[in-house]
Amino acid sequence: MKPLDILKEYWGYDSFRGIQSEIIESICQGRDTLGLMPTGGGKSICFQVPALMFEGVCIVVTPLISLMKDQVQQLKQRGIKAEAVYSGMMRDDIVRVLDNAVLGAYKLLYISPERLSSDLFMAKLERMRQVSMIVVDEAHCISQWGYDFRPSYLQIAKIRQMLPSDSVPVLALTATATPKVVDDIQERLSFKEKNVFSMSFERKNLIYVVRETEDRAGELLKILQGVHNGSAIVYTRTRQQTVDIARFLEENGVTASNYHAGLTNAEKDYRQINWTKNRVRVMVATNAFGMGIDKPDVRLVIHFNMPDSLEAYFQEAGRAGRDGKTSYAVLLYNGQDLKTLNRRVPETYPDLDYVRQTYENVSCFLQVGVGEALGRTFYFPIETFCRAFHQFPVQTNAALHLLNNAGYLEYHEEQEFKSALHFILRKEELYRIYEADEETDLVIQTILRTYSGVFANFVYIEETNLAHLTGLSPERIYQILKELHHARIIDFIPHRKTPTVGYTVARVDTELIALPPIVYEDRKADFQQRIDQISEYVTSTDKCRSRMLLNYFGEKTDHDCGQCDVCLEKKKTASRQEVDVQQAIQVITDFLQDGQERRLPDLKTLPLKTAVLEEAIRYMTAEELLWVDGLKVMLKM
Repeated sequence: MKPLDILKEYWGYDSFRGIQSEIIESICQGRDTLGLMPTGGGKSICFQVPALMFEGVCIVVTPLISLMKDQVQQLKQRGIKAEAVYSGMMRDDIVRVLDNAVLGAYKLLYISPERLSSDLFMAKLERMRQVSMIVVDEAHCISQWGYDFRPSYLQIAKIRQMLPSDSVPVLALTATATPKVVDDIQERLSFKEKNVFSMSFERKNLIYVVRETEDRAGELLKILQGVHNGSAIVYTRTRQQTVDIARFLEENGVTASNYHAGLTNAEKDYRQINWTKNRVRVMVATNAFGMGIDKPDVRLVIHFNMPDSLEAYFQEAGRAGRDGKTSYAVLLYNGQDLKTLNRRVPETYPDLDYVRQTYENVSCFLQVGVGEALGRTFYFPIETFCRAFHQFPVQTNAALHLLNNAGYLEYHEEQEFKSALHFILRKEELYRIYEADEETDLVIQTILRTYSGVFANFVYIEETNLAHLTGLSPERIYQILKELHHARIIDFIPHRKTPTVGYTVARVDTELIALPPIVYEDRKADFQQRIDQISEYVTSTDKCRSRMLLNYFGEKTDHDCGQCDVCLEKKKTASRQEVDVQQAIQVITDFLQDGQERRLPDLKTLPLKTAVLEEAIRYMTAEELLWVDGLKVMLKM
């Protein structure tokens, strides 16, 4: 089938849009391809259509678990075979999905980047009959010059080498990449040739506004009350701010919820659904929210704090107005923001001695000796560690990321672990000893029907799955499991997100720790440059906001947007100046109405600003209303 036939049959569209057809044609020719498409540009069509044309399975690497789940569900609803493998799945489920992929059961297999390097995935990949193509979503994550670099992405190039055929093409997709990052993506993915397709980053329906204010909360409320229609996202820097601001908005009559990475999956899903279905108008969130969210009618994206980079800002602001209707991206700031951002440079890149000392302290905390722990991973309660060794969490976190990027450790800030339980009582003792109420009995029976081996070992469970099967809320399921735990019927380990530290090389002598320039000096300079660029963006009063963003991403344009706050202020200034000039013309005319010859210096005695006077004289001379000869001047009658 031809691409357009597949598009029509499965998606019901009569034509591709933007650069979709060019990207698909390039992939169908077997060429490695990089597509730069702004948020809402239709990236998924670019690989889902050719995946149905090719024989074999298309492997899609994406860090966005929520997007993964949504796309797999949508594909299944269209009759397309697809599955996903991501962090938090039970091993049995992962094995089942990968075994089916080996047998050719799917057209698309989504996988999180952290899973790429697992021995299980590597073993199954070698046995997959045919891989049709590899898709790298959020491809800027593979570049150390990208704003969201993830070392796990570097594994993708190794996967290419494992495939039996070197003709399997790679499609890389991203919404944000500077020219430097574009080159780096292609190099790190081992493109056979440079091959880039790019849509314009210009969003003509999106109005960019920067407001300097000392009263952010008051300004935020005024903006939300001023724009009455449509959903809104408010981005904040900290989790506590999401709670405080959402409460503030609710107290002032604006329905709001909050979202951050520390919530359980059930809480995230519940709050996201409420917002998506317009049960609440505003989602107050950290940058953990928004990736892969398909809500076209967002009218406002407001940044309560300055982001770290123009890439992050452009990505988040671009979630407004995906339906093409007029929308606003507003950034609030004050002078303290600029100081705070610049302090982040030494916080994010602490001195090498501090990094070495952190490595030493972590090894002592975990009781790892020199030459030990190769390949081992440990739970790492960072707050307990910082109290024990008198280190600040922010700098500690930064040092661990540097050690991660340098290859000494594998550090995850919040590794997600599913809830687990096993029954302490034997099956025959369960109801002889324990008398359960109706809801508790329902939960016990559902667990016994759904999960095997619960009397022998710990078994991973999902409260949301039990809630679906029983009709109870996830919160009630959790409460019942806790009660069973306290009654010593089960051992229950709740869902948790815990930092982990793994030793990718055996512990080395602290003095041997070195950070190469690409990990430290170069990245530090690049980080400072990003901060300087977004600082220039917010403080500029004479450059079009849209034009500044386009130039940053390497897109040259010779026109201003005419609608950002800077452009509107220029229009107001020009309008005021035009009125001033017209008034000046009248003053000059009155002064020279007797028809007598005067001297130009005489006009300077008039109560007019010099610039306005000069503009009025130029206009009157051009329109032949005024006669000027050297220093002589006279009104033409």
